[in-house]
Amino acid sequence: MSKRDYYEILGVSRNADDDEIKKAYRKMAIKFHPDKNDGNPAAEEKFKEAAEAYEVLSNRDKRARYDQFGHAGMGGAASGGGGGGFGGMNMDDIFSQFGDIFGGQFGGGSRSGGGGRRVNKGSNLRVKVKLTLEEIATGVEKKIKVNKYIGCDKCNGSGAHSGSSFSRCSTCRGSGHVTRVQNTILGQMQTSSTCPACGGEGQTITEKCKSCHGDGIVHGEDVITLNIPAGVADGMQLSVSGKGNAAPRGGIPGDLILLVEEAEHDELERDGSNLIYNLFINFADAALGTNVEIPTLEGKAKIKIDAGTQAGKMLRLKNKGLPSLEFHGKGDLIVNINIWTPQHLSSDEKKLMEKLRESTNFKPHPGKKDRGFFNRMKEYFE
Repeated sequence: MSKRDYYEILGVSRNADDDEIKKAYRKMAIKFHPDKNDGNPAAEEKFKEAAEAYEVLSNRDKRARYDQFGHAGMGGAASGGGGGGFGGMNMDDIFSQFGDIFGGQFGGGSRSGGGGRRVNKGSNLRVKVKLTLEEIATGVEKKIKVNKYIGCDKCNGSGAHSGSSFSRCSTCRGSGHVTRVQNTILGQMQTSSTCPACGGEGQTITEKCKSCHGDGIVHGEDVITLNIPAGVADGMQLSVSGKGNAAPRGGIPGDLILLVEEAEHDELERDGSNLIYNLFINFADAALGTNVEIPTLEGKAKIKIDAGTQAGKMLRLKNKGLPSLEFHGKGDLIVNINIWTPQHLSSDEKKLMEKLRESTNFKPHPGKKDRGFFNRMKEYFE
């Protein structure tokens, strides 16, 4: 089943501003929130669907990519039909990233487990990873050291001095939430909220761990191995599940968000999955023809320059570009030929050029294909 349009999901126009998008998402999130639709799988799917739409449209780069390419521009994370996990987002991701949207009306950055108790979620970490075109072409494994919250090894992340240093919360009696009944003109209204005494955990610590002071987490370092796929691009974000900050008292760790930075190449330029090389040759080589070596990501390659080659001619080396995350195959290496005009001539060179200037073969007589830039571009795209 094809995915629904993100603007349609939130009920906003394509030129809606950030505030309109945020308000529309908040309205839908509250309407389909699990706390208001207990045991309703259809409402949960709509809640996830709205969260995915907001996650894309609230991000300037992702929204621009979506506006231009649709769901295909989101890569593998946004492909597939409804009911497929909505881009890999789960309820923990939604509450962690967008809990502030609910304005304190619901639990926010944690969610309830099977027994209704609150499960803490660690915060996400964001790091930048700089990659060369050679690394992007093949994919790469990198190891990075990050400073973050890790589980306390003294209490195994529980926050308690020992396994017996817990007691059931007397306020919520272990349920993690409290219920209030209010009288209104429409009758009695029952609302449920996170227990303020235990923070939704259903239990309290009677004797805290002396190392982490009851938090279950401490500052530390972690070395993380990243497997970065081939074909990523500058500004792209990748998520590594569970490698963010540890959560208080044995909760669910956050994710590690990688921001890709593309290092500038000395000789090649990137255009999507294609690479461009600007080759400069002199008059003699253009007129007589020659063989030249050019750089590729796999090393040097030799190409033939035909006699009579004109400035602006483009040569295509198939499959010498970059792989794409969205399509099969690789791009091409486009060689853009420029004729180098000398800026400083000796007296002998000037005399030689004066003789050549009057030669019939040196007078321009372009054919139909040589007359304009647009013809060259048409030939390039064909």
